[in-house]
Amino acid sequence: MKIIIVGCGKVGMTLAERLNAEGHDITLIDKDAAILRTTADRIDVMGLEGNGVSYQVQEEAGIKQADLLIATTDSDEQNMLCCLIAKKAGDCHTIARIRDPEYIKEVQFISEELNMSMVINPEREAALEVSRLIKYPSAIKIDTFAKGRVDLMKLVIPEGSELDGLKVFEVNTKLKCRILICIVERGEEVLIPGGNFELRSGDRLSFVGAHRQAQDFFKKAHVANNAIKSILLIGGGKMTYYVAKMLEDTGTSVKIIEREFKTCQQLSELLPKATIINGDGTDQQLLLDEGIEQVGAIATFTGIDEENIMLSLYAGSLNPKAKMITKINRIGFDNVIRSMNLGSVINPQLISADRIVSYVRAMQNSMGSNIETLFRVANGAEALEFRVEQESEVTDKELMQLKLKPGLLVACIYRGGKVIIPNGQDCIQKGDSVVIVTTQTGLNDLTDILA
Repeated sequence: MKIIIVGCGKVGMTLAERLNAEGHDITLIDKDAAILRTTADRIDVMGLEGNGVSYQVQEEAGIKQADLLIATTDSDEQNMLCCLIAKKAGDCHTIARIRDPEYIKEVQFISEELNMSMVINPEREAALEVSRLIKYPSAIKIDTFAKGRVDLMKLVIPEGSELDGLKVFEVNTKLKCRILICIVERGEEVLIPGGNFELRSGDRLSFVGAHRQAQDFFKKAHVANNAIKSILLIGGGKMTYYVAKMLEDTGTSVKIIEREFKTCQQLSELLPKATIINGDGTDQQLLLDEGIEQVGAIATFTGIDEENIMLSLYAGSLNPKAKMITKINRIGFDNVIRSMNLGSVINPQLISADRIVSYVRAMQNSMGSNIETLFRVANGAEALEFRVEQESEVTDKELMQLKLKPGLLVACIYRGGKVIIPNGQDCIQKGDSVVIVTTQTGLNDLTDILA
């Protein structure tokens, strides 16, 4: 597909890398020629210097032949205008990044009036993940499928856990629960484990289950999962606002530390139930005075990755029982970051990229199933939800009869309100939602699971 990306910031760069790796023809538009040159040296994309709002620039980029334009500049208004011009000039699909909280209530109206295919808000998408993590403190990552009815959770197996030493096939029988272990990360390895794979403490374990089944699993595995009653948010940006707003009616006490006085004033008006502290979040004495040693969760959401990492490490040393959440914008040092004790690492750009990549794959799909959601589970592994629209060679056959690609697992089937953790005798049927976990990235259609 021919895709034009306007804006070479963090989201634009992440998308260019992901979509280029999937074989799409990418053209990047940006006013900064130096950034375009640097990008072209790293990945095989075409760069065009200019203003993406300009009809002439879009025409030069090939808007009339484009399948999709994605506007990711720093200006919400410019992104909307880019999409409007692209729609008129090329009649292609359009996606706009819109971040300002003032537009949240109007997003549906804006999207419909400008005929946009999708509106993406990186900070709000990330905040949704944070709000889920608050509900399940022991999980370090939570993705949801089947419109929120199925969870894919990641946890680190603690020392002394019932899981330490168990083989995968023993988990459900010995713990008397019903979940499916999909991915195990051990050191640098990312594995889809077989039944005889033996779990160890320190493994990062990703599993699928319905809400109640997941809660039951945590309890029986003796993994603490107590509800969080208080959270300290360091940094008062957009992501902090969205998280605090989502926690407003949950009974969770929210305290925010922000160094800019004007931002504090705005937050106090927008979040009357939260406590706003005007101060430097890196001031150790201030953190102690504001109860960092007693809170149930600590989230470091400043605009500087290094600051967030150092704050999380410091906070973890003072309050090791607290749920730690660390925002990281850069993705180049993923292996180093994973080796640190930073709790749940949130990257708004990657979360947004997952949403957009899933939409692009659904656009490509002219077969009998559509990608509903896509999540990056680990390096080189992803989870996809397909909606089965019609019968095909994968339907109405027992899973054991299907010759699946290696490194692939049918993790869950959602049918008529029922969550099915499948075994070899289960079948995929028309109308199902099916969750696939795989290290074979790039699946576009459910039939792609076949070898």
